Amino acid sequence: MSEATVFGGVIVFLEKLGVYEIILPFLLVFTIVYAVFERTRVFGTEEVDGVKYGKKSLNAMVAFVTAFLVIASSQLVAIINESLSKIVLLILMVICFLVLIGTFFSEEEEVILEGGWRTFFMVIMFIGVILIFMSAIKTEGGNSWLGSSIDYLKANFGSTGVSALILIIVIIVFMAYIVKDPKPAIKKDKKEE
Repeated sequence: MSEATVFGGVIVFLEKLGVYEIILPFLLVFTIVYAVFERTRVFGTEEVDGVKYGKKSLNAMVAFVTAFLVIASSQLVAIINESLSKIVLLILMVICFLVLIGTFFSEEEEVILEGGWRTFFMVIMFIGVILIFMSAIKTEGGNSWLGSSIDYLKANFGSTGVSALILIIVIIVFMAYIVKDPKPAIKKDKKEE
């Protein structure tokens, strides 16, 4: 980062202060863990005026300790920083795609994807997130899990292995198509009782 501008100097100062390596990862992990504990109420509930609440102090303490343990590991912080920056890029790509799709709709029409398209894009995003984390996690040799996986596939699978894999996938898809239960027709004329 260049210190050529005032804001550039501020960013460099915050980096030297440890905001990006300590404070932001700590706040992120604390917030996520605390939100999960509040939502799931793993540590039980307490009743106040007839309303059940999660045990906030216990949830906060465990989230605090978990966040501290995460920032104690520089490797975990590096994985979080690298993965989140790539996930933000993935989100920006989706938003740009939706903006491009939106140009073909009028103001009254909704642009929300439905049905198979939504499922397709959810699967693509899930695969993208997995690949992002695989590229962020490094082995002892410094190579990423994704790079190691690709090297392994190149070394151990030739055209015969790829052909066998494609054949297995085609057979599984064909079998799933044959054995799936047909969906019953939904009756729209329901009589009110």
